[in-house]
Amino acid sequence: MNVSTKGTASHTYDAIVVGSGISGGWAAKELTEKGLNTLVLERGRDVKHGDYPTAMMEKWEFPGRNTISQESRERQAKQSRTGYTTREATAHWFVDDIDNPYSEDKAFDWCRGYHVGGRSLMWGRQSYRLGDLDFEANAKDGFGVDWPLRYAEIKPWYDHAERFAGISGQNEGLYQLPDGDFLPPFEMNCLEKHAKQRIEKKFGDRKLIHARVAHLSQAHLGRGGCHFRNRCSRGCPYGAYFSSNASTLPAAAATGRMTLRPFSIVTELIYDQETSRAKGVRILDAETGEAMEYYAKVVFLCASAIASTSILLNSKSDRFPTGLGNDSGELGHNLMDHHFKVGASGRYDGFEDMYYKGRRPTSTYIPRFRNLGDGLSDQKDYVRGFGYQGGASRTNWTRGVAELARFGADLKADMFAPGGWRMGYGSWGEHLPYHENRMYLNYDKTDKWGMPTVTFDCEFKENERNMRKDMQASAIEMLEAAGLKDVTGFDDPTSAPGLCIHEMGTARMGRDPKTSVLNGHNQVHAVPNVFVTDGSFMTSSSCVNPSLTYMAFTARAADHAVNELNRHNI
Repeated sequence: MNVSTKGTASHTYDAIVVGSGISGGWAAKELTEKGLNTLVLERGRDVKHGDYPTAMMEKWEFPGRNTISQESRERQAKQSRTGYTTREATAHWFVDDIDNPYSEDKAFDWCRGYHVGGRSLMWGRQSYRLGDLDFEANAKDGFGVDWPLRYAEIKPWYDHAERFAGISGQNEGLYQLPDGDFLPPFEMNCLEKHAKQRIEKKFGDRKLIHARVAHLSQAHLGRGGCHFRNRCSRGCPYGAYFSSNASTLPAAAATGRMTLRPFSIVTELIYDQETSRAKGVRILDAETGEAMEYYAKVVFLCASAIASTSILLNSKSDRFPTGLGNDSGELGHNLMDHHFKVGASGRYDGFEDMYYKGRRPTSTYIPRFRNLGDGLSDQKDYVRGFGYQGGASRTNWTRGVAELARFGADLKADMFAPGGWRMGYGSWGEHLPYHENRMYLNYDKTDKWGMPTVTFDCEFKENERNMRKDMQASAIEMLEAAGLKDVTGFDDPTSAPGLCIHEMGTARMGRDPKTSVLNGHNQVHAVPNVFVTDGSFMTSSSCVNPSLTYMAFTARAADHAVNELNRHNI
């Protein structure tokens, strides 16, 4: 392969950040604000804040009335498992499965977006802190390895991330869900307030609270508050929800020290055996196919749990024959996701004279109440726990589809009136870190650019299956306690890992280099100028959405990297 450096000096920076999503944006912001000239490499196209092509379109303006063509559906067959690519309004944020294939020994839904901002333009924005219940779990029940830190060490960085990102929520004083630095929450509606009172009275160990979400309930740091348009998944031109494009990348650009290079596929890290450091990265230009090298004192891998680990696995040398930093043999293993699509829903008779205004961009939340270490909530047939997201609303005109026997003025008048109230909750459960759950590189099946593809071998096991029974049963009993009628549970047996889009754990951090890939500051144990701060580093999954944790750990790692550079330790 012919590699063009195009002048070593012009290709040399203080830091290189691979990926521009939630973690990459934070790395770029923190490193540039601390004085480092930083190159951000994104494998996909450039997207500027506000460059969201469908954000202002109405349904009738789409050629297919917001339904994609059969050809598009075939090109995004695996991405369509999420449901998002079946709509013209959002399909462009997801990759083409023909150009970017992957394989499955066991079913795994790998959802990706290759563009500047990555999945920060696509995420659900639920934002919760892990606490000591999570950081101590592996050590207490023996699954996985011990986290190399505790909540007190990451708390200041959660504070830092929340203050900049803007998290709407409310403090509740719960041990299992640490409080934060919040903007005002989005208000509950009347049925949710009613359910909160009934559930908390019936079950003293349970709380129904405002969801904590990286979505602005009021203007914050130059970004506009929510307009309640319910078009979040298309991209928000007002910056009301947190994204790299609206928040961290503009902050990095404002320093004058960020260089952003889209269409840059990082293929491997360049390892210098004499210094035991990475001296840079090799890339392929996604448009021209040209191979290039870029150099830096420090490299942050923030490409996503699967993509960053793929880069490490493909970075082979005499020192690391199975991938850079893989002395422990754990690289690619301990793959986790949250299991979900289980819960219950029902209808409520009452509040017919009550409605709500706007389309709230979030839900309500019921925090974990199982296995809290208090001796009262312990379960015999599974460890760890789960939480619920959901809420209440009134049905709309679509209920008229079933009214085919009716027509005329009466039907029209009825369809203008809001329908009855319904309420439902879906549960998100913790997935244990099993060594045998893994992803690995397939060199026989390559992508459009000739790079090896990923194969998944991952599943949910007995602990998750036992937990799901409780997840459904508890949802039913809480809704019935709230006074709902015709409560029905659900549990999708086809739900596979990956579908929750919370993949984690493939380059886990730990105390011992023999059993982990990274140390407590997100550094590769044997190559300390390489930091990995996306979902790869997670040592366990908790049951809460993980992106806020990526933000906090990225900011902490960037601070450590700059301090170590100043001390000439890396």
